[in-house]
Amino acid sequence: MSARRPRDFWTWVLVAVLAILAVLLVWPLAGIFKASLTDNRSGAFTFANYVRVLTQPFFQTALTNTLIVGIGGMLGATLIGVPLAVLTTRFAISGRNFLSTVAALTLVSPPFIGAYAWIMMLGRNGFVRAAFEDIGIEIPSIYGFFGIILVFSLKFYPFVFLMTSAALRTINPTLEEAAVGLGAGPARRLFQVTLPLVTPAITSGALLTFVLSIADFGTPAIVGGRVRVLATTAFNLFTSEMGGNPGLASSVSALLIAVSAAVVVLQRWWAARRNVESALVRRPAPRRLGPLASLGAHAACYLIAFAGFLPSLVVVWTSFRKTSGPVFVPGFGVDSYAKILREVPQVIGNSAIYSLVAVALITVVGTLVGYILSRRQTRLSATLDAGLMIPYLVPGVVLGLAFTVAFNAWPLELTGTATIIVLMLFVRRLPYAVRSSATILRQIRGTIEEAAISLGASPARAFAKITLPLMVPGIVSGALMSFITAINELSSSLILYVGRTMTMPVRIYLSVLDGEFGTAAALSTILLAATGIAVYTVLHVSGRNESALA
Repeated sequence: MSARRPRDFWTWVLVAVLAILAVLLVWPLAGIFKASLTDNRSGAFTFANYVRVLTQPFFQTALTNTLIVGIGGMLGATLIGVPLAVLTTRFAISGRNFLSTVAALTLVSPPFIGAYAWIMMLGRNGFVRAAFEDIGIEIPSIYGFFGIILVFSLKFYPFVFLMTSAALRTINPTLEEAAVGLGAGPARRLFQVTLPLVTPAITSGALLTFVLSIADFGTPAIVGGRVRVLATTAFNLFTSEMGGNPGLASSVSALLIAVSAAVVVLQRWWAARRNVESALVRRPAPRRLGPLASLGAHAACYLIAFAGFLPSLVVVWTSFRKTSGPVFVPGFGVDSYAKILREVPQVIGNSAIYSLVAVALITVVGTLVGYILSRRQTRLSATLDAGLMIPYLVPGVVLGLAFTVAFNAWPLELTGTATIIVLMLFVRRLPYAVRSSATILRQIRGTIEEAAISLGASPARAFAKITLPLMVPGIVSGALMSFITAINELSSSLILYVGRTMTMPVRIYLSVLDGEFGTAAALSTILLAATGIAVYTVLHVSGRNESALA
């Protein structure tokens, strides 16, 4: 009987988790695809929605714009992140840990906060724009493609930087030394030896940037101006089709998912063809540069870090400016904080409660799933692993729309409740805890647990008493990353919230649209502070492994 227990216990866990994913992912997304194939008036099966989306200029423009901002953000982040990674790993740059920490903080701050901050700087009345105009320099408007791509490039470059840095620190330096011995110059060595070795890391970071750029709703909505993308188009269609069958919005959502999935498949195929492996004999040692070259390298590194973190600094500074209603007046104070504590304290509590409840669920389920993926190699576990890719591919707007369609009637009528937001946060951020738990388990020998089982302990007891305590660092890191992303969630919450379930990101977004910049700045600062504390804890627990954040 004891030989069957391990299979019985973990099989039940696996089946339960697959059932959860079926209810919270497969069913809602199936509803989206069903709605996209249903006529809004008659309810009949039709391809008319897809025909309209693929043939009408309105939707074609949205698709083209989506690809432009996705590719633009990806290229911008890559052109920033790769040189920064090369400089900080191959040359002696003072404060490399500081630069990585700043990049990590930039990475986890919400994109829509960065968009709002750039409006404060480069908007029609922005202080940076005014300063340049005073000296006769005209700079491009922040509204439109320039603003969207600028925000995405400076927001998402840490993905490319951190992943590429981690890869550069683990390649065999003898290959570069051999290239030098064969007469290759620095540029040729970089492009023909070093960068090909870290191509998978670069493309992975670029892929993440592209997928997150095309999925982002807040940035195009705030600084996009007249630029329509698929995410904002789906949201606007959904709100206009409220009360009926959102066929067009579902079709646009399906197209957005298809674009994300196609890019993931293409990147994996290309990276597999370009995969280059080498044995690590010793870690490459950073070289010292001459005085002028060192000055230029330091200036470039710190300029990039400052530009990426500048929006957060502007938000904090703005939050302490005095206000008279929605208008800023000379001087500094805590007027904006007093206003939010007086008028909207509930949104702070909502964000904290929803995120903490979701993280508690994520931690329990993510730990169990991480164990299954690392210890049980079966077809069911492979299915579960593939299913956990879905939250990465599905934009927040699409998932919010899917939840609204699926949970708006019996047997699970959850629309307008806090439960639907918690469940959305849970399923959307579950992969963070799963990957973190699976990673820490690969460092723990399974023979210890097997020995406990052979001595008579049940699989559940052996896991709880032996393995679980050793997993604590990975569990804590995964839980904190889930909390960071959950408390900053905007796009899906914007569809699912009602007045009493409003969260901080939603309130910030609405305040920016209404011109209440003091309220937006104060709430954003609170959100940034909570995020910063969580990031500091993650770095402390993970031993300053900033690349784990990516």
